[in-house]
Amino acid sequence: MTAKFLAGRPLTQDEEAEIQRMIASDPDAPEASEAEMAEARSFAEVFPDVAASIDREIARRGRGRPPVEAPKVAVTIRIEPEVLQRFQAQGRDWRSRMTEALRKAAGL
Repeated sequence: MTAKFLAGRPLTQDEEAEIQRMIASDPDAPEASEAEMAEARSFAEVFPDVAASIDREIARRGRGRPPVEAPKVAVTIRIEPEVLQRFQAQGRDWRSRMTEALRKAAGL
């Protein structure tokens, strides 16, 4: 199987060889042998109390982000290009600034 980058481009043979050289030269992360893999045990098997504690905590509070009181609503609006460009030119958080301008205009 040919490994691919996130962009989907396959690795060249030179890139793959360089990666393998880097793996082989890393003393902190040696590749596991077949015998070592056969002896491997799961986290829950090695640390049952900790694993149970983690499972209880996840069950108690749930996974993912906590719910918000007033979630934002996704909408599509048509804006004049000059207006959009003005907000975008102000930096990465242009959406927050646009929201603040709309809140001010709405008297909120």
